[in-house]
Amino acid sequence: MSKIYLEDVKIYAYHGVLPEENVIGTYYLVNVELHTDLWKASESDDLNDTISYADINEILHHEMKIISKLLEHVAGRIISRIHEKFPRIDYIKIRITKTSPPMQGEMKGASIELEKGFKPES
Repeated sequence: MSKIYLEDVKIYAYHGVLPEENVIGTYYLVNVELHTDLWKASESDDLNDTISYADINEILHHEMKIISKLLEHVAGRIISRIHEKFPRIDYIKIRITKTSPPMQGEMKGASIELEKGFKPES
């Protein structure tokens, strides 16, 4: 199995349960791990034989623009969109970190992680 990663994609967005979070916004770091077979691309050197991480990045930015209360909801939408566009992906893991959550104390951020495996079609 082969993997593709997008790491710490920094996106400004407006998610949160508190109304002010939907107005003020903050930076989020999005990490994606994809499992798929990349051996054909390793031999062909053809973009059509791989998963374009530029396309994955575009999906991240598009879905992060849609305001949601819960990061879990955003992550679920991202996973669905990625698998819809690239059904040959076997597994997707996404972590979204809100870099400045409205809570007491200093912290690097608050994160959620969602992962989903897809059974190969028989």
